[in-house]
Amino acid sequence: MDTPLQALIQRIRTAADQGTPLRIRGGGTKDFYGEQLHGELLETGALTGITSYEPTELVVTARAGTPLAELEAVLAERGQCLPFEPPHFAQGGTVGGMVAAGLSGPARASVGAARDYVLGLTMVNGRGEALTFGGQVMKNVAGYDVSRLMVGAMGTLGLIVELSLKVLPVAPAEATLKFEMDQTQALVRLNQWGGQPLPLNASCWVRDRGTDTLYLRLRGAVAAVEAACKVLGGERQDNAQVAPDWTLCRDQRLPWFDERGGRDLWRLSVPQTAPVLELPEPPLIEWHGALRWARADAADAARLRDAAARVGGHATLFVAGSNRSAPATHRFCALASPLERIHRELKKQFDPAGVFNRDRLYAGL
Repeated sequence: MDTPLQALIQRIRTAADQGTPLRIRGGGTKDFYGEQLHGELLETGALTGITSYEPTELVVTARAGTPLAELEAVLAERGQCLPFEPPHFAQGGTVGGMVAAGLSGPARASVGAARDYVLGLTMVNGRGEALTFGGQVMKNVAGYDVSRLMVGAMGTLGLIVELSLKVLPVAPAEATLKFEMDQTQALVRLNQWGGQPLPLNASCWVRDRGTDTLYLRLRGAVAAVEAACKVLGGERQDNAQVAPDWTLCRDQRLPWFDERGGRDLWRLSVPQTAPVLELPEPPLIEWHGALRWARADAADAARLRDAAARVGGHATLFVAGSNRSAPATHRFCALASPLERIHRELKKQFDPAGVFNRDRLYAGL
């Protein structure tokens, strides 16, 4: 066991003995996300490096503090990528933070979420024990998949040390089509296209400079992309010009996001087939209808949560606005009693002293 990891384990054991809360931090690019930040910093910066990469096996293993940009650059050299397009938000994001947050980018509806690409990991629990789950191939993932349980847990269950991830080749061809259509038309079209053998990869509907616009990204074999462009129509965009916009969409930095003027930014996760929702203003829509971003005042929280719940979804306060005169409402929807009990039991098993990222997800979790 290397010295940096030994030092972190000793800090965790001391914190558990003394009941001292610890706040796990990689690059700090997601400090805005979640409920509260408590505790002494436990930084992962010393846990860096890609420890194994087998391009022919489509598997890479990296330590938690490895910069996400560094990992993506190494994959790009071999024509491979993380297909779920993890958001960066800012420079300095890490591989461990990517998995702990569990967030995925524009392609999520077509290629799957971050959780689907985690094959195995090594972590340190709240007792200071180093544990390994899963492996480097899918067939090794058997029984209760603890490695994927860590995805989106926001560091509340333990310190991620190392991760094995499935990667994929970069698609041979890509095209972005632009259509002028209102929200209802866009949702109908996306649902229709989703039932056809088309290489759909990402979509973004937005009221752009007063015009309702749907952007549709295709990825796949050259013949499949070219054939789809002919079938779908629309205005084909220049890939070099539109690629930066997809990156801005991934990181919630498009002009639509920047123009919220101090209001809250909400993330509504709903079924792809959900109709137009009753929101304070038209949202920005991704994931072929399944992800709807809403700009709203603090007083609209209950209205947004009700709108998402009515169609079988949920709403998360993603970024609290600067206009708030009172503390932010709970970021995540309250858990039903059975789920809350499961969460608390898992926390008790992995972190009995409650030292990791206290209250980051829910009170006491």
